[in-house]
Amino acid sequence: MINWASLSSQLKQDFDLDIRIQSASPVAGGDIHRAYKLHTDQGNFFLKTNNLSAVPLFETEARSLQKLAESNSITVPKAMASGSTDDQAWLLLNFLEMSSQGSDAQRGKDLALLHHQINPQKQFGWFEDNYIGHTLQKNDWDADWLRFYGDKRLKFQLDLARENGATHHLYDQGLKLIEELPKFFEHYQPEASPLHGDLWGGNSAFLTSGEAVFFDPASYYGDREADLAMTELFGGFSKAFYQGYDDVFPLDSGYQQRKTLYNLYHILNHYNLFGGGYANQALRMIEQLL
Repeated sequence: MINWASLSSQLKQDFDLDIRIQSASPVAGGDIHRAYKLHTDQGNFFLKTNNLSAVPLFETEARSLQKLAESNSITVPKAMASGSTDDQAWLLLNFLEMSSQGSDAQRGKDLALLHHQINPQKQFGWFEDNYIGHTLQKNDWDADWLRFYGDKRLKFQLDLARENGATHHLYDQGLKLIEELPKFFEHYQPEASPLHGDLWGGNSAFLTSGEAVFFDPASYYGDREADLAMTELFGGFSKAFYQGYDDVFPLDSGYQQRKTLYNLYHILNHYNLFGGGYANQALRMIEQLL
C-alpha cells in the first residue's frame, strides 16, 4: 500500500506536480491492477498501482496514451506521471467522470478516424515494446504484416503457452496456422493503422458529456481489423458502433473470416495470463481456421 504523503512528496520533487493527496477511494473493475480515486487539494485524480515489476508496463502505457491523444481522433485519459513509491509501481491519470450513456455510433466514427491515420513509413510495429496485460508485446518494425503478426503476435504467444504447459498439439497446430496465413489475405492488403490494441468493451466508456473515451491501450501500428475483432470478443459494443465505424471507414468483406484469426492472439494471451480453459478455446479457434 502506498503512503499517500510519500506519493505527494514524490510528485512534487520528481514531477513538479504540487498535488497534496487528502484521501483515496478504491475503484473496482480492473483485472490486473489496483485503482484509486485520489481526492486532492487540486481536485480528483485516478491512480493505478501494482508491484514493482509493472513499472515498465505503466511507462509504456503512458506513452501510448500520449500518442493516441496526439492523433486528435479519440479521447483518452491524460497520463500525468508514473513511477514507484513504497515498493509499488503507479500511474497517475486525470480523473474522468464516466457514464454508461453516449453515442455508440460516434464512438465507432472516432475509432475509424484513428485508424485512418496510416503510418507514412508503411511499417507495422511501434517505437517500443509494450505490454498486453502483463505479457510483453514485441513491436519491432516490419513492412510485412503477415510476418509481423505470425512472428510477433501468434508465435510469441504460442511459445509462452508451451512454456506454461499447453499441449504439443496446440503448439503444432498453431505453427501450422502461421504457415497458412497468406490464404487469409489473398484479396486484402492491410495498412499500418494506429491501434488501441486491447479494445474489449471494458476499455472504453462514455464521459458524462456523452463523449466516448478509450483507456488501457496496448498500442501499435497494425491491421485495423485487429481492433475491430477484439470489440466483438467480449461484447460491449452495439450495432450502432459498427455502423458508425463503417460510415467513415468501411470494412473489407473478408473481415468476417479474419476476426477469429485476430482474436486468437488475445485468447492465447488469456491462457498465458490466467490458464484454465483458454487453451481449449484457442485450439478450437485454430482448428476452425485451419
